[in-house]
Amino acid sequence: MLRSIYWYIHFMISAALQTPAMLHLRKNRGRMAVSDFDAQVEKVTSRWAMAQIKASGSSLQITGLEHVPPDEPVLFVSNHQSNFDIAFFMAYIRKPKGFVAKLETLKIPLIRTWMRYMHCLFMDRNDIKQSAKTIFEGVDELKAGHSLVIFPEGTRSKGGPMGEFKPGSFKLATKSKVKLIPVTINGSYRIMEQNRNRIKPSTATMIIHPPIDVKTLTKDELAELPKRVESIIKSAL
Repeated sequence: MLRSIYWYIHFMISAALQTPAMLHLRKNRGRMAVSDFDAQVEKVTSRWAMAQIKASGSSLQITGLEHVPPDEPVLFVSNHQSNFDIAFFMAYIRKPKGFVAKLETLKIPLIRTWMRYMHCLFMDRNDIKQSAKTIFEGVDELKAGHSLVIFPEGTRSKGGPMGEFKPGSFKLATKSKVKLIPVTINGSYRIMEQNRNRIKPSTATMIIHPPIDVKTLTKDELAELPKRVESIIKSAL
């Protein structure tokens, strides 16, 4: 219980302490190159995410970082067990990236501003038309050079079986022609979700699989891409 109280207080206070950096970036955004702005945002947010992981007493064992290209946008496609999955992506994969997030996250003060700075997209999964619009906004972001992370299950499995992947998510890669990188996360649910949102220190694993170059795929291979990626990710659970 004490760990949980400490973590939630730490989360709120540490988020508020990033306000000066937020205001500095807002003031100077128009004077900075996009790449410089993104690099500064990534520096602040990755450091903040790592602080949340350490405050929980948890850690991550990660393999496959060599599969992440440093100088080109990619689409990370991952299973989703926990809210901590996002922190792991931010803290351990040191590459500017945004997330395809649910619309409700726009209600969180401070966090929503940083998410906009990260080029995150906000999807209403109950509105098919809005979801489709968000996907095409994501295609534009990828073409502009901004990497994205998507969890195509649509919700956290919380330690249960991995959910079926929604094929519409893969249009982000097939329409933008960026490389797709499957990612398997396992054990993150033990930090929070398994404990009814109480924090319990644990170790999770992240496996970054070799990238898939969608530009080289045939029409039939593109049609099978969602099942292929789902199978790759599930094979490491």
